[in-house]
This record gives sequence, C-alpha cells and structure tokens, in this order.
Amino acid sequence: MSDCLFCKIVKGEIPAKKVHEDADTVAFQDINPQAPTHLLVVPRKHIPTMNDIGEADEALVGKLFRVGARLAEERGIAAPGWRAVMNANRLAGQTVFHLHLHVLGGRAMTWPPG
Repeated sequence: MSDCLFCKIVKGEIPAKKVHEDADTVAFQDINPQAPTHLLVVPRKHIPTMNDIGEADEALVGKLFRVGARLAEERGIAAPGWRAVMNANRLAGQTVFHLHLHVLGGRAMTWPPG
C-alpha cells in the first residue's frame, strides 16, 4: 500500500531503528514507547488488521510471535516477563493499519490493560 507508514519503513523509505529483518518480517523500536523495551514486529506483506488475516497468512502471523519471543530473549525481558499485543481497529487503539505485534517489557505490566 503506497501511503502505509509501516510499508514505507519496511521498504526503507522512512528511517526507523530496525532491530531485525528477514524475508518475511521487520522489527523496529516504537517511536512512542510505552515500556523500557517497546518493539514492533511487522510482516513485510501489507495486512491492514487482524480482521484481514487470511488462511494463507497463518504461518506468517505465527512467525511474528516467534520473532517477538526471540527479540524478548535477546533483550533480557523473556525470563522476567513481557507482553505481546495486537490491536484491531480504532477502538482497540490501532493507529497504523498494517498488522503489527507490540513487544513490551522491562517493567511490571498491569491488568487489565487500557
């Protein structure tokens, strides 16, 4: 999608502090962190929301979580605890309509969120 912020980051058209790249995913630091560690893991493929995940995307979505877990381990937040969050549409807090997994850690998380 030509006007998607995350598509532009994936393509390198907009700078970001990338922490991971592979054939299917890109991860980078959130510009408005909500925790000491706050990364976003996005698919290279443009999928607007969780509501748009198709059967063919199941492995890709699973990979987002595997990448998130590996990044949490690399940053030392896996053992003490971390949170993975995906939002779907505006009422849930989604502001960029490109599927993304928030990886949050480095502080105690409260419940319920939001």
